[in-house]
Amino acid sequence: MKDRHSSKHAHDARQTKPGEEGPEPSAAGAPSQEGVVPVTPAMDAPPPAEKAPGKSEAELLKEQLLRLQADFENFRKRTQRDQAETALRANEHLLRELLPVLDHFELGLQNAAKSGAPAGVMEGLKLVLDQFMAALRKFGVEPVLAENQPFDPNFQEAITYVPSDSAPAETVITQTRRGYVMGGKLLRAAQVVVSSGPAAAAPAEEKKEG
Repeated sequence: MKDRHSSKHAHDARQTKPGEEGPEPSAAGAPSQEGVVPVTPAMDAPPPAEKAPGKSEAELLKEQLLRLQADFENFRKRTQRDQAETALRANEHLLRELLPVLDHFELGLQNAAKSGAPAGVMEGLKLVLDQFMAALRKFGVEPVLAENQPFDPNFQEAITYVPSDSAPAETVITQTRRGYVMGGKLLRAAQVVVSSGPAAAAPAEEKKEG
């Protein structure tokens, strides 16, 4: 018996060197930590945004209210602008339909003057024309100046070019249909006759022989 105990103590001495401690006993029933991947705990929700330093709750609410008021003002202005543009487009369509009626009225007034209509009739027709033009001006409609003006393709439409000794080239000699603008925007282009400059000189006749 004594020999077996001595052999056991000698074996334990060989397993544990001097100055080293043996493996610590693990808790009863606890699994070994070797080969186990640690589980990362779930991330917590971010903390609520902190208030700006030095600002009270009332000041923050006031700033928010001012931003809402600015957004509403921008929305109101944008809505009004959209409504104005819609009304303008509707007016443009109506006025374009009225312009041919105005053309015929002016043509009838010219024919009445040529045929020697009574002065009272002419005065009444001119009064109606003036009222018509005044109504158009209320909507920003103005006639395009064309005759004796430099030709402008942005507001005028050249129907033909003719030579002229009195009008420089690219100058409107006469207009066949009046043009109109509405608020500075072209409503209808004027139809005009444009000068192409002096006529080319006729070639000199060849001298007769003999």
